Amino acid sequence: MYEKDGEKYFIVDAHVALWDAREQNQRNIHGKQFIDCFYDYHRNLSPESQVWSYEEYLYQGGDRLMKDLFEDGYVDHAIFQPARLGEFYRNGFGQTEEAFALTRRHPDKLTYNHYFDPRAGQEGLDQLHRDAERFGLKGIKLYTAEWRGDSRGYKLDDPWCYRYLEACRTLGITNIHIHKGPTIRPLDRDAFDVADVDKVATDFTDLNFVVEHCGLPRLEDFCWIATQEPNVHAGLAVAIPFIHSRPRYFAQIMGELLYWLDEDRIQFSSDYALWTPRWLIEKFVDFQIPADMTEYTPITVAQKKKILGLNAAAMYDIDVPAELALAQPAVI
Repeated sequence: MYEKDGEKYFIVDAHVALWDAREQNQRNIHGKQFIDCFYDYHRNLSPESQVWSYEEYLYQGGDRLMKDLFEDGYVDHAIFQPARLGEFYRNGFGQTEEAFALTRRHPDKLTYNHYFDPRAGQEGLDQLHRDAERFGLKGIKLYTAEWRGDSRGYKLDDPWCYRYLEACRTLGITNIHIHKGPTIRPLDRDAFDVADVDKVATDFTDLNFVVEHCGLPRLEDFCWIATQEPNVHAGLAVAIPFIHSRPRYFAQIMGELLYWLDEDRIQFSSDYALWTPRWLIEKFVDFQIPADMTEYTPITVAQKKKILGLNAAAMYDIDVPAELALAQPAVI
């Protein structure tokens, strides 16, 4: 919980990860390229006081995550959104067993989402059923630019992906998080294009599609899709650190999202360990769209409360203390 100027905010960090990019886990040069690109984002978009050393960036572990998020970072609940990247890392990039074990120890604080790759065909579909039962999945994280053999990405509207989404519907996995944002070396930029979100959102109206990184650098394309598809949501991971390095650019991002989607379909996320949540939350609560950007309306406290936690809490049925919820309008 974060409190400022008499206002209390329930915080859900809707996109976090435990990763291992240490040299012994790197399968090839691409593993190093990937984490080096991550570190460049971290170093270039963070306040100087928040920049980690390269070595501590390679691997954090569960104890540090708990401290950074829940002791120092104001977070009430966090949701794991792992990326496998099996072509780059021997034991995968996102650490499934470590993250899930941490979730079982702290079920009041953590939710574990998993991943699938439709290119795995029937074998992967069978695995999805086992994973749904084992992890109690409410959500899935998809990485459409991930490499697999000779393939350098897939589309959400590929036939096999439709079979997996149909399985998600049957299994009660209603929240589909998709990395649709800036590319990461050596992945291909076009494999993160947002166009395929439009079709699946139309065909699976009972699923929520959370577009992580709100489609950047394709913000306009994303907004035009989201305004006509009410089950498309925006995740602020990667977008929100611009609040420090490019505040007017961040104001433009928020202004556009609030205009097209409204405050009910935007979710805060630090993208830990790319960034830590404490400084992002502090800056977001203090943030206001500059007065000279008159095409956008000011951001209200109620809107900030929804974005910082109440929206994700509603999506994942996370209990919110009554004193941290928004007052409901009186029924006449």
